[in-house]
Amino acid sequence: MSRAEAPGTAVSGTAVSDTAVSDTAVSDTAVSDAPARGAVPQGAPRLNPLWSFGLFRSELGITFRRWRTLALLGVLLAVPVLVGIAVKIETRDGSSASGGGDGPAFLAQITNNGLFLVFTALAATLPFFLPMAVGVVAGDSLAGEANAGTLRYLLVAPAGRTRLLLTKYATVLTFCLAATLVVAVSALAVGALLFPLGELTTISGTRIGFGEGLVRALLIALVVAASLVGVAALGLFVSTLTNSGIAAMATTVGLLITVQILDQIPQLHAIQPYLFSHYWLSFADLVRDPVYWDDLLRNLGLQALYGAVFGSAAWARFAAKDITA
Repeated sequence: MSRAEAPGTAVSGTAVSDTAVSDTAVSDTAVSDAPARGAVPQGAPRLNPLWSFGLFRSELGITFRRWRTLALLGVLLAVPVLVGIAVKIETRDGSSASGGGDGPAFLAQITNNGLFLVFTALAATLPFFLPMAVGVVAGDSLAGEANAGTLRYLLVAPAGRTRLLLTKYATVLTFCLAATLVVAVSALAVGALLFPLGELTTISGTRIGFGEGLVRALLIALVVAASLVGVAALGLFVSTLTNSGIAAMATTVGLLITVQILDQIPQLHAIQPYLFSHYWLSFADLVRDPVYWDDLLRNLGLQALYGAVFGSAAWARFAAKDITA
């Protein structure tokens, strides 16, 4: 009996020993194969430094290929053409183009210098057409993705919510610049075709060369584009509040119209300097000699404030938002 038990014990001991060795080997293998803390596991996506630029380029392509965006740019392109043709027809008999003092700023000077059509077109489109176009693009930036069911798939990529939000905002700001340049370039081309070009008479009555006038026209276009930063941030924030692109666009445009109305009510003069549209037409001070900087700087500072406030609100909302679509 003792001999029978001995072999059994030996076998059991060998089995335990083999199991222990096997477990030790597995443990050693696991330790040696485990990645260091913070290392990216094999097969996980690695962030390319150029990945953010690729995402931005993709967003630009999608935005500017949409028929809605092309239609908005087409309307902005047509405004200087219509204004230029209307002024040309009105002044065929040598009469003034001022229309009795009504109409956009610089309208009366277009017949003397076609460069004034750039200033007139920007003054005509800035109160409504330009901010409306920006509001449509900004309002649809995130809500449109959610409505189409593509927002969730964008977040699957190694982008992160903050990076995606910054990319969307950068795309909207690029559209602000593109839309403004479309108006300016169209107005410059029409002005050169229909009216004479040459030295420019400033609002102050001094004369500057055509080259300096072009530089000031470019500066005015940049200031007008910067004046749309507040609308872009507001539209982006509204876009984080809903999954309906149409609702976001309508809300943004509705807020824009409301602010414009409030800015025209004399009894609300106390709050008007804090409305993002209050200093929009201050770009006309760039046509003075010397340039008046006070309202220009107030406008740029106000746009930066609105961009920071509503941009932060958009980030806070989007970072905590439950993405279901």
